[in-house]
Amino acid sequence: EGVDNASMYSQPDEIWQVVKAFNEVPNSMFTIAAAFGNCHGVYKVGNVKLAPEILGNAQKYIKEKMNSKEDKPVNFVFHGGSGSEKKAIEEALGNGVIKMNIDTDIQWAAWDGVRKFEAEKHDYLQSQIGNPEGEDKP
Repeated sequence: EGVDNASMYSQPDEIWQVVKAFNEVPNSMFTIAAAFGNCHGVYKVGNVKLAPEILGNAQKYIKEKMNSKEDKPVNFVFHGGSGSEKKAIEEALGNGVIKMNIDTDIQWAAWDGVRKFEAEKHDYLQSQIGNPEGEDKP
């Protein structure tokens, strides 16, 4: 309580300062991982308050600063996307996200596959794998 949560989110001018600095690099191509309530890991639904409109507001601000013809002059990265709600993902994509990090979801998918395989083949996996059956079995 008593904490200004606005400082936890990227502000349009902060993003603009990064864009301006990166644009000084010849032939620069970059993405920006702005903070819009995203965080690494998976949290109980409702505990993370995504605000993808922050990205849209930044796009408008930077478009004006750059006098750009593009509506989305910035390519954003969505860090900590695992477990996010579909509506928030769609809004983030609509506001210029071109890459989404979902490592926690991928780790779970890989582990879940291994876990199911082990459960199905549990008895077989208790001995050396690949050994022949029959009289040559060790």
